[in-house]
Amino acid sequence: MQDILVHTENFDHWTPGVEYAAHLAAALEAALTGVYVCPSPMAAMPAYDAPGLLANLLESTRQLNDLAFAAGDSFIELAHRLGARRAAWQVAEGYLPAVLEHIGNWHDLLVLERAANAPWGSAPALGNVVLTTGLPCITVPPGTKAAFGLDCIALAWNGSPEAIRAIHAARPLIMRTRRVVLLHGEQRHPFSEIGWRPEFDLRDYLQRHGIHVEEQPLPTSDDEAGEALLDAASKLDADMLVMGAYGRTRFSEWVFGGATRHVLGNASIPVLMRH
Repeated sequence: MQDILVHTENFDHWTPGVEYAAHLAAALEAALTGVYVCPSPMAAMPAYDAPGLLANLLESTRQLNDLAFAAGDSFIELAHRLGARRAAWQVAEGYLPAVLEHIGNWHDLLVLERAANAPWGSAPALGNVVLTTGLPCITVPPGTKAAFGLDCIALAWNGSPEAIRAIHAARPLIMRTRRVVLLHGEQRHPFSEIGWRPEFDLRDYLQRHGIHVEEQPLPTSDDEAGEALLDAASKLDADMLVMGAYGRTRFSEWVFGGATRHVLGNASIPVLMRH
């Protein structure tokens, strides 16, 4: 995790989510990039011909972009003050998931804030960003303390490829924490198919990297897995939950697993997800 990207909906003041990302970059000695994405004015145009309205929208967008670009020095100053020595600021225009997917091509981790005024506004919309970017994503809930701490990390484990990818992506963080607890849920078995694939041994993988893990069973159904994960993480006083983001496309929309949807909408601690 050498390059961290944080999306911000505000540039006139910096929210706890942005500060959290700066603390995270400082802890990992990583570079931090802040990005503000201005919606395309064409997306707000009505179906009927309105040249005057278009001109006003274009002018408003230009002014907004100018203000956003001018906020770069403030963002970099904040990052430096919180310990992130390498920082950059970018402004883009367009469809948010597509823009973040593009910028994600040269970043290792995306930090998103789950705030009331965020452009996604709902767990499914936030999940769409998580699944579209192709990056490991940390979603930061409202009210999160800006200071960054990793005394305990909870790992959600059901044997799925998504869970494997999430834990692999989170390894730089896991190696810096004092306590790692594996929340062992019901194993997800792949469909039978022709061929053979090596089995992933999570415990051996963590041991090879010098990570000692405690295990805690999580006997629950898929329908209740999200609630059970958050309850267990709360009882552990965990600073972060790591889990796979399960979803699949149906035409142009994402259909989410119940645990993914519940955690995205209700987590009170930062959650690292990977599809």
